[in-house]
Amino acid sequence: MNLRGPFWFGAFFFASPISIFAQATVEGRVELPKSHAAPVVAKRYEIVTRGDALSTEPPLAVVYLEGAFPKSAPRSIKQIAQKNLTFVPSLLPVQVGTKIEFPNLDDTYHSIFSYSPAKRFDLGRYRPEERPIPSEIFDKPGLVTLRCDIHEHMRGLVLVLDTPHFVVSDADGRYRLRGLPRGKFLLKAWIDSRTTREQPVELKSGGTAHVDFQ
Repeated sequence: MNLRGPFWFGAFFFASPISIFAQATVEGRVELPKSHAAPVVAKRYEIVTRGDALSTEPPLAVVYLEGAFPKSAPRSIKQIAQKNLTFVPSLLPVQVGTKIEFPNLDDTYHSIFSYSPAKRFDLGRYRPEERPIPSEIFDKPGLVTLRCDIHEHMRGLVLVLDTPHFVVSDADGRYRLRGLPRGKFLLKAWIDSRTTREQPVELKSGGTAHVDFQ
């Protein structure tokens, strides 16, 4: 007991500065376009086209940190469901190498595909509650537009990022990105398929940086 007690106490003290105090945070607000009724597709669909740009309705931003991070494989499988003839969520940011499942929760067939340069695939027609759940691995960074060959107005977006550090803003553009390493990086805010803003940021251990995108 006498040996284990001090050793545990020392180990706790040694680990604490790394796990708690060494991580940085960045927060702020992204100025988003004003929300309007969907100008191209029916209002129930959350991905809309304005000019030649695809975006969410209401507008959202994906804020992410670019830098030379240690390579690590994504640990979790993500899902984009088809429900009420929409993709849920309509916008999903993922790390390169992430597997995404596409469960069909409607009472009709779906046929999900993409012709995007970052990921070309075609899952074919499949019924509700298909097993195993149709899936794809997204192994190249870029924006992937999802469509359904049966329901032509369905749209979804997958933003594949070569970083493990990203977050989706709220409807007001506010964001907070935690658990970041210290150092100098490039912080980016994806707003639509043609608009990505960026700012340099210096992160300090245990500190919180404030960065707004206007």
